[in-house]
Amino acid sequence: MADEIGVPVKGAWGQAVAAVALVAGLGVGLWAFGDQSSADSAHPSPAACSGGEPGETHTTSRKASGHVSGAQLCTALNRRDLAELLGTPGESAKEAGGSGGSVKYAGGKEFDTPSARVEFTTYTVSLTATYDHRPVTRFSALLGDDQPHRKVLGHPAILYSDRTIGVSFRLDGSDTKSGPGVPARTVIVARDARDSGDSYELTLWRADGGVPDDATLLGVAEKVLPAIPGWPAGG
Repeated sequence: MADEIGVPVKGAWGQAVAAVALVAGLGVGLWAFGDQSSADSAHPSPAACSGGEPGETHTTSRKASGHVSGAQLCTALNRRDLAELLGTPGESAKEAGGSGGSVKYAGGKEFDTPSARVEFTTYTVSLTATYDHRPVTRFSALLGDDQPHRKVLGHPAILYSDRTIGVSFRLDGSDTKSGPGVPARTVIVARDARDSGDSYELTLWRADGGVPDDATLLGVAEKVLPAIPGWPAGG
């Protein structure tokens, strides 16, 4: 018997940046998920965040520079009203987790990409922070956003299409295969209004393979981003 899951192309923003930097390829990060606990199997409790603790970092400068952890991103993302924001108010989160991570350029320079993911029956949402000191607007044309001056909460932003990676495997771990997954929509938002470098990436995809609604994605972003530690007050 085989199982199949959708895995986000973690740090798609990082991949776009890496393409410009002529990096040959990037790995897909590993996720740490919270177990779904339930006192009543018919009414499971929403998943709590696990993994991505502050100590899990791939560069030594995280604390000094104020980088958030995967655990902090998960706390911001796994809101009580997230299902309502997604338009599925009757659903509870099945899995929620944070992860540390990093991306290394061909020249050896490495930057942090902590991330979090929350999965529901209908939607899955992921949130990644990218600390690469690069402005968002520099890559608007590359990613195909038809609104080059888009802003979210007053910060420069890019909206674009992506796909997850479909991974199938047998329950014993053998016969693993991967291929194109389902459509995803992603919004990348500059860390500050001046677009002085670094960004947050929010990605949304549906289990049924439908294309996520942009209004839903942007609505989630407007609620989740201000909850990230270090988000500028008033915007």
